[in-house]
Amino acid sequence: MPQTVLSSYPSEVLPEGKSVVIYADSREPEEFDSLLGGLGAHVVRKQLEVGDFIVSQRCCIERKTRQDFESSIIDGRIFSQAQNLCGAFQRPVLIVEGTQKPDGGISMQAILGAYACLVCDYGLSVFFVKSQQALAQLLFSFARYEQLNRDKKRAVFAKRKALTMDLMQRAVVESLPMVGPTLATNLLAHFGSLQNVLSASEEELSKVPKLGPKKAKIIRNLLCANFKPSKPDSQDSF
Repeated sequence: MPQTVLSSYPSEVLPEGKSVVIYADSREPEEFDSLLGGLGAHVVRKQLEVGDFIVSQRCCIERKTRQDFESSIIDGRIFSQAQNLCGAFQRPVLIVEGTQKPDGGISMQAILGAYACLVCDYGLSVFFVKSQQALAQLLFSFARYEQLNRDKKRAVFAKRKALTMDLMQRAVVESLPMVGPTLATNLLAHFGSLQNVLSASEEELSKVPKLGPKKAKIIRNLLCANFKPSKPDSQDSF
């Protein structure tokens, strides 16, 4: 039975067998319709003002062929496009499709310099893929995560199996602010148990070697604070 998803920009009804919707710029190659459709995406063609594919309200993808990417570095166009992407979307992505030709007109050093600038100065996520098929799979993965999986609760810390008792105790103490392995060991040795560490007063904590009053205050503030769940982002939609 068809299902309505994404409350705005605009609302779309998914056809039978489709799990996500992807907005594609009307100037993108038609091959993407069948590639993405085969993966389970409903592709909607629009003339987009920014980017080439939109998978959620916060995530937009700019696609460039390797040749266009290199020429846009030479003429500086890539940086103005990156600025537009980052100004319009919270999670902008650049995907470069194709491989560098041996006789290309730009050096690897220049490419890596541009890559570093786009990531470090603009906050743009950059991916390189060899084919349209690989690009379609990456697009679909972004869409599936944003539209289907993003609201799932995830553990704050990864859990490791087969830890000994002392390592599990230390791991709990290390999760406290400004506490590393050495300080965690000091705390457990000083108080004798995990329960005693977590129930210690600010004054008692401050007496532990290498901890001090400042860290003691921060730890107690955290342990005594009432739990208030963070407000999740509103369901991102187009």
